[in-house]
Amino acid sequence: MKQDMIVILDLGSTENTKLARDIREMGVYSEIYPHDITASELKELPNVKGIIINGGPNNVVDGSPIDVRPELYEAGYPVMAAGHNAAACERSIHSWDEADSDQVLRSFVFDTCKAQPNWNMKNFISDQVELIRQQVGDKKVLLALSGGVDSSVVAALLIKAIGKQLTCVHVNHGLMRKGESESVIDVFKNQMDANLVYVDAADRFLGKLAGVADPEQKRKIIGAEFICVFEEEARKLEGIEFLAQGTIYPDIVESGTKTAKVVKSHHNVGGLPEDLNFTLVEPLRQLFKDEVRACGLELGLPHSMVYRQPFPGPGLGVRCLGAITRERLEAVRESDAILREEFANAGLDKTVWQYFTIVPDFKSVGVRDNARCFDYPVIIRAVNTVDAMTASIERIDYDVLQRITDRILKEVKNVNRVCYDLSPKPTATIEWE
Repeated sequence: MKQDMIVILDLGSTENTKLARDIREMGVYSEIYPHDITASELKELPNVKGIIINGGPNNVVDGSPIDVRPELYEAGYPVMAAGHNAAACERSIHSWDEADSDQVLRSFVFDTCKAQPNWNMKNFISDQVELIRQQVGDKKVLLALSGGVDSSVVAALLIKAIGKQLTCVHVNHGLMRKGESESVIDVFKNQMDANLVYVDAADRFLGKLAGVADPEQKRKIIGAEFICVFEEEARKLEGIEFLAQGTIYPDIVESGTKTAKVVKSHHNVGGLPEDLNFTLVEPLRQLFKDEVRACGLELGLPHSMVYRQPFPGPGLGVRCLGAITRERLEAVRESDAILREEFANAGLDKTVWQYFTIVPDFKSVGVRDNARCFDYPVIIRAVNTVDAMTASIERIDYDVLQRITDRILKEVKNVNRVCYDLSPKPTATIEWE
């Protein structure tokens, strides 16, 4: 990293990531580190221009008071404290909620620390291309390319850095949204000339899932089977020494620090046999999600791929509720495609965070062709959120809902009702399973 950096020391604050993002939005790079980092460890970090001690509730974790090492105040860097009255530095602010906090932060970053606003995606990509080439050399890299934002951006970045040394494996587990696997093939194989291995494993996954109704069991089966398929493909390839993953900065932060509990585990490929013995390549591990998207656009990926909605790893498997059947899975896929198309037509794809359809495993009575029918309902879910911890319901214009309903009832087989889920989080979760 050649960019100037402001280091945030975590004393249990819930505002660490917000503060880091605020600084990055000023064009200056920022990272979060544990409160007990040593002066020597700090000096090993590249281009540090200043330190912010970010206090938590009473600066107490698990009942014990915490502080930074006294030596940090003498390390030669400007120091500012936030929410930490006991910090031994002249520059402090009680809370980032104060009206003038933005100006105080800007003054510290630019006037006191003399940091240069050189954090941008062009510089990041240039740095990473150099770092990837240094790490990989002339060796080969393997990537599980799901078509999601993170793996797609990793693929594009690695293609720019090492070209044909990268092999992408796209496993279609039969639970993708309509047109997604085709899009992956078109972008990466046809447009970017990547080494792409496409595996159609739909029948294999659906066979393993037959009759399984428990949501957690479905997730475990899908995850385990994905690892099996990916392992089989990896063993067919020769000379692979590196495994690329789409780890991003929130994965690192949310995996826990000395002053923060673990709240999530990494979502990338895990559980591969030890004898494969890959070395990890994680070029996005410094980026927040919006930065990942900006990086993807800078690399030339399509807007539709870069701004792809959040999509669970088990895919439509957790939106076809209960035991998955091909009939209901197709109803989910087709109704979801209609919903996405109509949201795009109405401009809602730019304002709604996540929207999708669900098909439950029960039927209701209806009328079709002047005769009674027993078919499935389609449930629409559309939510807005900042951090996915809470979510509000999008107020969709009735005409748009009516158009979506008409199309689903006319175009999707085995469906006779359309419902709109009005439940916020909490108490409901965003997904149904």
